[in-house]
Amino acid sequence: MEIPGVRIGHATDLKGATGITVVLCEKGAVCGLDVRGGGSSLRNPTVALPGHRVEKVHAVFFAGGSAYGLDAGGGVMRYLERRGIGFPVRGLKIPIVTGAILFDLGVGNPRRRPDEAMAYRACMKARAGGAAEGSVGAGTGASVGKYFGVARGMKGGVGTTTLRSGALRVGALAVVNAFGDVRDPETGGILAGARESARGSRLIGIEAYLRRPLPYAKRPHRLGASQGGDSTTLGLIATNAVLTREQACRLATASHVALARCLSPAHTANDGDLVYVLSRGKVRADTLALEALAVEALTRSILRAVHRARGLAGIPGRRDLGMG
Repeated sequence: MEIPGVRIGHATDLKGATGITVVLCEKGAVCGLDVRGGGSSLRNPTVALPGHRVEKVHAVFFAGGSAYGLDAGGGVMRYLERRGIGFPVRGLKIPIVTGAILFDLGVGNPRRRPDEAMAYRACMKARAGGAAEGSVGAGTGASVGKYFGVARGMKGGVGTTTLRSGALRVGALAVVNAFGDVRDPETGGILAGARESARGSRLIGIEAYLRRPLPYAKRPHRLGASQGGDSTTLGLIATNAVLTREQACRLATASHVALARCLSPAHTANDGDLVYVLSRGKVRADTLALEALAVEALTRSILRAVHRARGLAGIPGRRDLGMG
């Protein structure tokens, strides 16, 4: 992602199969948020919603570790505080940090979770442009296609994209940990998802399976195979377009089209699907053009995440199965 004033850093724990991704905007950015999944968990989300007195945030983080990972936000605050960055209150500067987590405890060691120290390391590694992708940061333990359990799913990960239209820049970051399959919106083909067996490479197609006239009692989730509430696709749009918080929230809403394009199914009760928007810049942009660029950038980021993911903790990526 190449947006002026925005830096991305990862910290990765391969032994625990977990990690954290931090997006720093130290000079402040207007922040919007839209949550569509039924299983989300966030830190300080109100700073990204209309009506909050604080107008800008200084960082957004995405972490593994389920709700335990929310504590990692303290490490981001510590990093920013030491740099004298924050919202001024009575002689102090309080860093404004928000973020969300994903569930990866079923992939690696559930006792190893992102914490403040890991978040601080991610901040120290943050760079502008050229962020690592695949099984890194918050995408380390990410997986997709989990209707029959994570053992029959495939690896998800992190993907980023930046698009330009004249002076306007729109970047996207996706952490793909979906309950459903990931499809190529151009062909409709499944890129990564639920497999016929834990050792096989044949993909089933979760939505097609759900449409089959099976008795409710015989569905896998009735037998405990499906791990409800253990999935999430986290998206972030950053732009140099000037936006109000209300407009940023509206852009976040529009950007969910990317998830609907690529995830099958998307926005389920088992997912914590959400999109943040960061606006920092002075470019005046047409709203419809901005939305179109954001949707396309996030779509590409979702696809890049699964293309670049590598197998970990027994969960194969596309490359491991010879899918390219």
